Amino acid sequence: MVKAETIKLSATQLIRQKISDYSMLAKFRLSFLVVFSAVIGYLFAEGSLYNLTHVFVLAIGGMLVTSASNAINQIIERDIDKLMTRTQARPLPTERMNILEAIMAAGVMGISGIIILTYFFNPTAGVLSAISLLSYAFVYTPLKRVTSFAVFVGAIPGALPPMIGYVCATGTIDFVALILFSTQFLWQFPHFWSIAWLQYDDYKKAGIMLLPSVSGKTRASAIQNVIYCTMLLVVSMIPYFFNMVGTIGNTFIAAAGIIFLWMAWQHYRKCDDKTARVLMFGSFLYLPVMQLALLFGKI
Repeated sequence: MVKAETIKLSATQLIRQKISDYSMLAKFRLSFLVVFSAVIGYLFAEGSLYNLTHVFVLAIGGMLVTSASNAINQIIERDIDKLMTRTQARPLPTERMNILEAIMAAGVMGISGIIILTYFFNPTAGVLSAISLLSYAFVYTPLKRVTSFAVFVGAIPGALPPMIGYVCATGTIDFVALILFSTQFLWQFPHFWSIAWLQYDDYKKAGIMLLPSVSGKTRASAIQNVIYCTMLLVVSMIPYFFNMVGTIGNTFIAAAGIIFLWMAWQHYRKCDDKTARVLMFGSFLYLPVMQLALLFGKI
């Protein structure tokens, strides 16, 4: 009896560990934020006439494509992940998961996600999702070891989700789609650079330099956050001037942008980890606040 309970407990632990490993491979929390942006893009296009089934299908397809991108990223970086404290516990560096299993999982998720978005919506959405996956996994990921320009390259697939969601609803890439893309594109620079600032020493162990200046954690890097937050503030208010969003929605968008810019300015003034951490958490809050204000400001 005791032996049977021990075996059952071990099996349960094994299942839990496997679920945890796949969650880490897919970077579930990050993937959720990406899918959220895609859904916002879809709802912004459809307004109050959205199809709940389509929202669910978009979320599933988007999650699969994003998870595949993250999985391929970890497959390629499995050796350098061993060198960094923040990534050492991932399933591939610890060898809790073998390469073949990870490749198969990434392949199934990526292909399934692209097929779902193409079949249930339109070929343009499928092509954009494929571009997002391939550019993130096979261009941005290896480029990180070569140049900090990788952040600019990675911001392109990172900005595609709201555009993909919009295209799922409309089938076209128009001015509105480009605005959705542009706001998320600009947001990524202060987001990633604040993380790169905090993880500077860890990234350095693996030979990854993501800060915009070769001088590292200096004002030369910090000023870039101020520049991009300023551009983000301006671009985020364009929808108001084209009657895409009302006064109340634009007020929230402007307020969020000003606060985000203030955080970047404080980081530039002090150039320390404390203000970088505030900017990082601010970036996590800014994006959903801005996008929800954009969405509800239209309804």
